[in-house]
Amino acid sequence: MSLQVPAINNQNSATPVDVSELVFGQDFNETLVHQLVIKYLSAARSGSKAQKNRAAVSGGGIKPFRQKGTGRARAGTTRSPIWRTGGVTFAAQPRSYDQKLNKKMYKTGIRSIFSELLRQDRIAVCDDIVPDTAKTKDFIAKIKGINAKRLLIIIDELNENLILAARNVPYIAIVTPSSVDPVSLISADKVIATVNALKQIEERLA
Repeated sequence: MSLQVPAINNQNSATPVDVSELVFGQDFNETLVHQLVIKYLSAARSGSKAQKNRAAVSGGGIKPFRQKGTGRARAGTTRSPIWRTGGVTFAAQPRSYDQKLNKKMYKTGIRSIFSELLRQDRIAVCDDIVPDTAKTKDFIAKIKGINAKRLLIIIDELNENLILAARNVPYIAIVTPSSVDPVSLISADKVIATVNALKQIEERLA
């Protein structure tokens, strides 16, 4: 039994598109998808926070005052964390939050998401999604029959009219097959792809 992605257009008379069972017929692997999402979100963290420890603070090369007779606690350097101008005790250092996930696991996770989208009827094909002008009202007319608050549009190549027309519409995301990410796919109520974009996705995930 072949799998088909339903197709829509303004007249609701489009023909469904046959798709590969390898990409759109996988079981939903919740554990792997969760790992995929965590990796994506972790990679987006900057990890650029930096503080100076006592070794990185300038100065402090001389003992600030003599050891005895001052009535104060002994001190060997002004770079000590207990001094106002000293270093931080457990100083934060730049780091990468990225997590390791090999290509095979990544592809399997994305296939699992696309397969679940198809089972839940949250993905469709539409070659009539690009407006003729850059006017927002023309784009809204194109998506009028699509009942979704959050819409993800996957097109084979970026179109200026589509980007300009959709930028003022809330909860609309436009991506190409090479920039599809797991978080956008999961969070979208509906995913609309052009036929060429769908074929590119199949080739990338095959």
